[in-house]
Amino acid sequence: MQLSNITRSPGWTAFFASPMSVIGLIIVVVIVALATLANIITPYPTHVGPIGDFAAMNQAPSAAHWAGTDPMGRDQVTRIIFGFRLALIMAAVVLITSVPVGIAVGLLAGYKGGWTEYLLMRLTDIFLAVPPLVFAMAIMGFMEPTLLNGMIAITALWWTWYARLIYSVTRAEAQEGYVLAAETIGASTFHILFREILPNCLPTIITKMTIDVGFVILMAASLSFLGLGVQPPTPDLGAMVADGAKYMPDSWWLSLFPGIAILIVVLGFNLLGDGLREAFDAGK
Repeated sequence: MQLSNITRSPGWTAFFASPMSVIGLIIVVVIVALATLANIITPYPTHVGPIGDFAAMNQAPSAAHWAGTDPMGRDQVTRIIFGFRLALIMAAVVLITSVPVGIAVGLLAGYKGGWTEYLLMRLTDIFLAVPPLVFAMAIMGFMEPTLLNGMIAITALWWTWYARLIYSVTRAEAQEGYVLAAETIGASTFHILFREILPNCLPTIITKMTIDVGFVILMAASLSFLGLGVQPPTPDLGAMVADGAKYMPDSWWLSLFPGIAILIVVLGFNLLGDGLREAFDAGK
């Protein structure tokens, strides 16, 4: 399909007709660009580590340091941008790891039915009954607070929402004519699940994954805020908010700007996800 035809499709027309969708797209593109080029565009790239400038400790926002400096004299803008990189990496790893598991569980339960459906969905319900942050905190209570362990703690529960979502979609799709036709000609279960049903679930999966990027980042920031996530001197947005709270209200910038950064990244991915949902609905 030619690019001109794609851009003129009803889905893309609906997407770009929504100001909020465009704003979300711009926010996400800017954040991804900043995170990717952090080593080049940040004014003080050495400030991501324990190295600081004690002559510039706790300075308020200025022309030299737009978001001020922390108690070690490290530039806040630099650390926030590198915090974006860390947050995006964590979100990508969590979703890449958990989504396939949830998809497989949902497809099998929705299509096979019977005891397969009962066992898989009751297991999913048990996990869903536990608040995600509490579950992640419980796991981190037994593990060293590191980036890898934080990813494991969040991933351990994240697959459940995709299992429930794909289960519902698969139950509906299994009654469609194309599935019945595949069964009639003797297609294998693997073919029906992954070649017939899964492609029709992709718009729903892509939309949820886009929105979930923001939620994963928010949960990771919550763990770091509680001291159970990434540890200093690694720049993490949640940890920066928690560290800055110790110096409130005098050094207000230490918590304010990392908090705004979390708000912006979550807002951007939520607006983009809503725009994609509208685009997929319009393109049907």
